[in-house]
Amino acid sequence: MLQIKPISRDSIPAALEKAERYRLLNEPMLAESICLDILEADPQNSEAIVTMLLAITDQFESPSLADVNEAKHLLIRLTDEYDRQYYSGLICERQGKAVLSKNNPDSVFVAYEWLCDAMGYYEKAEAIRPPGKDDAILRWNTCARLIMRHHLKARDEKYFEHPLE
Repeated sequence: MLQIKPISRDSIPAALEKAERYRLLNEPMLAESICLDILEADPQNSEAIVTMLLAITDQFESPSLADVNEAKHLLIRLTDEYDRQYYSGLICERQGKAVLSKNNPDSVFVAYEWLCDAMGYYEKAEAIRPPGKDDAILRWNTCARLIMRHHLKARDEKYFEHPLE
């Protein structure tokens, strides 16, 4: 059985730079792997937690093992409430965009639900944002524009289970 080799704490700043570079090169699996190594050496490294969360959500639109629950699990490791709300919104937004790109029959409804959830988190982040930090507003506006541009909407009917006879 293989055993993962640990990195030194001194190498963390350079490893974080590499992880970000791999994300920008559209290699999110490599960035995720590097973040796992960093978090093994420094479990509370918030920059590695955020980078890993972003690397996971970068994979939502491709057929991969990336999953919403894996990304959400990282949220509990963030100590800042603003970050938890903001990145909760980002997870929902990216999942909504991934659903929309699949063009399934229910895509307009499911994407709408994800984007509305994202907007709710962004509103919570906006309410507690530090002065001059309008990222949550920018993301909320993006979600609103996606909904308008793609004519997304809520389901008209609610699920109803017919009684058995």
